[in-house]
Amino acid sequence: SEAQTEFRIAVQDYLPTDDDDDTQSTVEFAALSFPASDPPASNEPPRRPPVHHDAEQQAAAVARHLESQVTVTLADGTKTELDHGHVVIAAITSCTNTSNPSVMVAAGLLARNAVARGLRSKPWVKTSLAPGSKVVTEYLDRAGLTGDLEALGFHLVGYGCTTCIGNSGPLPREISRAVQAHDLAAVSVLSGNRNFEGRINPDVKMNYLASPPLVVAYALAGSMDADIVGEPLGQDPDGADVYLRDLWPSSREVAETVERAVRSEMFRSSYAGVFSGDERWNGLVVPTGDRFAWDEGSTYVHRPPYFDGMPAEPRPVTDIEGARVLALLGDSVTTDHISPAGSIQRHGPAGLYLQEHGVQPRDFNSYGARRGNHEVMVRGTFANIRLRNRLAGGRGPTPEGGVTRKLPEDEQMSIYDASLAYLEEGTPLVVLAGKEYGSGSSRDWAAKGTRLLGVRAVLAESFERIHRSNLIGMGVLPLQLPSSAEDLGLTGEEVFSISGLAEPMNAGSLPEEVLVRADEIQFSARLRIDTPKEADYFRHGGILQYVLRSLRDR
Repeated sequence: SEAQTEFRIAVQDYLPTDDDDDTQSTVEFAALSFPASDPPASNEPPRRPPVHHDAEQQAAAVARHLESQVTVTLADGTKTELDHGHVVIAAITSCTNTSNPSVMVAAGLLARNAVARGLRSKPWVKTSLAPGSKVVTEYLDRAGLTGDLEALGFHLVGYGCTTCIGNSGPLPREISRAVQAHDLAAVSVLSGNRNFEGRINPDVKMNYLASPPLVVAYALAGSMDADIVGEPLGQDPDGADVYLRDLWPSSREVAETVERAVRSEMFRSSYAGVFSGDERWNGLVVPTGDRFAWDEGSTYVHRPPYFDGMPAEPRPVTDIEGARVLALLGDSVTTDHISPAGSIQRHGPAGLYLQEHGVQPRDFNSYGARRGNHEVMVRGTFANIRLRNRLAGGRGPTPEGGVTRKLPEDEQMSIYDASLAYLEEGTPLVVLAGKEYGSGSSRDWAAKGTRLLGVRAVLAESFERIHRSNLIGMGVLPLQLPSSAEDLGLTGEEVFSISGLAEPMNAGSLPEEVLVRADEIQFSARLRIDTPKEADYFRHGGILQYVLRSLRDR
């Protein structure tokens, strides 16, 4: 099928490399397919020469390298095998299409049909059901579909952000160990709306978005390297093949079930007490007073430093001198790469901080849950396990994760530790990036964390609109490169200066370009402060300082 072919091409980016000719022949084709980046300008030659191999032939070549089956014995004694492309997470997760009764009912009906034919989810698949509303549970119960979903492992785990934001929880220990030991390209399939690298689960390399009934179907298939349309999902007790077409409910059956099971009073009764809270919520001790009562012992909410040392009037804008590169990144770096929302690594800067403050790894929660503590979030900035900082490897391979090289010492360390060292020296920092920098979620911490690391400017080929604005809102200068860092001859080891900014900004105007010097390399970069109001924010050091001074002056 087309989906299977596309998977086999995309998985090439995640397979362990070797010298086999068939594997190497697909590298350029895969690179053109994933990740996405801006198309070249009309006068710009393609970065990579076009590859004219037939897609199905390429997929077949890759398929020969997907045969890395690993035998695993699960906690209950079940013996099974794992391989590249196996679905280890199948999650009907909250928000998005869990609020659509038709697709939720379709998932339940497909599960009912599968159970009736004797099918079960594959043993290596971690399944979960997290509706966006308690009403979903009510109409699934009313339709008699809850038991069928549970028979396939789709038990209710809660109402709220789960797998989509990285709250999938750990994989079974045996599965996790096998994935890590054999560097398997494991897969998740979820019905949410986020599938960024490193977000869903640290053991999962590839994440696919699907409708709730297709999530159920892939739990039955157990692999993304399966033609779920043309191949059977399993066999019934008589040995007869069972196909997706045998299980898929008709539109009429879905509509009739929705008509019978969904009632408007369900929504009224469920939401009538939405602000009442349970005994735990109502039992919270609420501080009194006009100001927020900061708890210095809290690892969830901590007083941020944005206003520390803030003068009554904004300081003059200055040019940047003697800056070092903190990270040299490629195309399509998302806000999840910059500020991950998911799990916190035990041995990373954020995990070490939490352990130093008495938090055990099992209680780490996620970056998304600890976004009220800047000490955690700044340590997590650029800490995505799939980040590829080209500066980190030097002349060797590029490692994955939040690491860089501290220069000029040429010492590899975490990005957070390097930023501390640079801050202590008084060395300003810049980030170099490719196209679509900051795409994905409009995450404020992607800009906040960047600023707290000491980054003064981000130089990229292009920016996602909201993240560019957020950088300005935190006082970080967005500059658009005339071409890629590679084409400019930049390695990230240079010392940078940026001039032509201070004089016009302090005079109340906006320059179109600034002059960038990187050792012997010199070029003009376009200033991406696009409006007079953004210029006001930047002159004040950020939108927070601008708003506070504006309130004072009323």
